[in-house]
Amino acid sequence: MKFAKMEGLANDFIVTSDTMTDAGLLGTLRERAVSLCDRRRGIGGDGVLCVLTSSSADFGMRIYNADGSEAEMCGNGIRCFAVYLRETGLWNMPGLAVETAAGIIRTSFEGDRIRVDMGAPILDAKKIPVAKESGEAVREKILVDNKEFVVTAVSMGNPHAVVYADELTDELVLGYGKKLESHPYFPKKANIEFVKVLSDSEIRMRVYERGCGETMACGTGACASVVSGVVSGLHGTSVTVHLRGGDLLVEWSGDRKSPVYMTGPATWVYSGEVRL
Repeated sequence: MKFAKMEGLANDFIVTSDTMTDAGLLGTLRERAVSLCDRRRGIGGDGVLCVLTSSSADFGMRIYNADGSEAEMCGNGIRCFAVYLRETGLWNMPGLAVETAAGIIRTSFEGDRIRVDMGAPILDAKKIPVAKESGEAVREKILVDNKEFVVTAVSMGNPHAVVYADELTDELVLGYGKKLESHPYFPKKANIEFVKVLSDSEIRMRVYERGCGETMACGTGACASVVSGVVSGLHGTSVTVHLRGGDLLVEWSGDRKSPVYMTGPATWVYSGEVRL
C-alpha cells in the first residue's frame, strides 16, 4: 500500500488513496490500524485516513484510530486530508467538500493554512450523547475517584467534554483523562479537553483523545473548547487555541445554528510503501 505520513500540529496520520481502487483494502486497514499506528513496529501515527469516492461530495474520508476504533471526524486529520489531495494531484481546486461520518465538511486553502467549516456544534445532550434526558450539558458535575469535575459537553460530529483548570498538569490530564473518557456519563465515550483560559482571545488546551490517549493536538477538541467557552461566557468568539503541537484559530459567533471555523496548518512529512 502506498501512503503518506502527514501531521497537523503534531497530530500525525497515515494517509492513503489506494482505498479508492481496492475495495477490500478498507476492511484490511480497519483490522491493521493498531499495528500500522504502532510507533515501534509499524509506521506510527494517531490514526489512518482513507480516501474514498463519494456521491454527495468531492471525496469521502474514513478514519481509524490508533486503537482500531472508527472516528466520525477529525479536525487536524481533515486538514491533512486536503493537503494530501492537493499534493498528489487528486484535487486542484481552492475549495473541497469531504463526506465524513459526521456529515459533509468544507475546506479552503488560505496560503499555507487550511480553513475548515466544521459545521454547527451540537449542544443537545441526547445528540452528543451524554447521560442526560434533555437540554444542554453545560457545567455538569460528575465524579471520578471521589473528585468532582465540572464538564461542558459538545459534539463536533464526535463527542467532547471540556474541563477547565488553573494548571494543565500531567497529574490532571494523564491521571484523569482515561477515566473521564470512559465515564458512564458518556455512553459512546468522549474526547476530554483540559483548558486554561488565558485571555478573552486565547486559551491553552491539552487533550486526551478517545481511542488514542493524549495527543499533541485535536482540531475538533479545539473547536469544542471554544464553543464551551463562548456558551459559558469565559472568552470571546475569535480565539487562538494553544496546543502542545502548535496553534489553531477557532471562530464561532455563539449562534447555535452557525458553523465553527477552524484555521491551521498541515504538513506532508514523507511518503512510502508498506507491505500489509
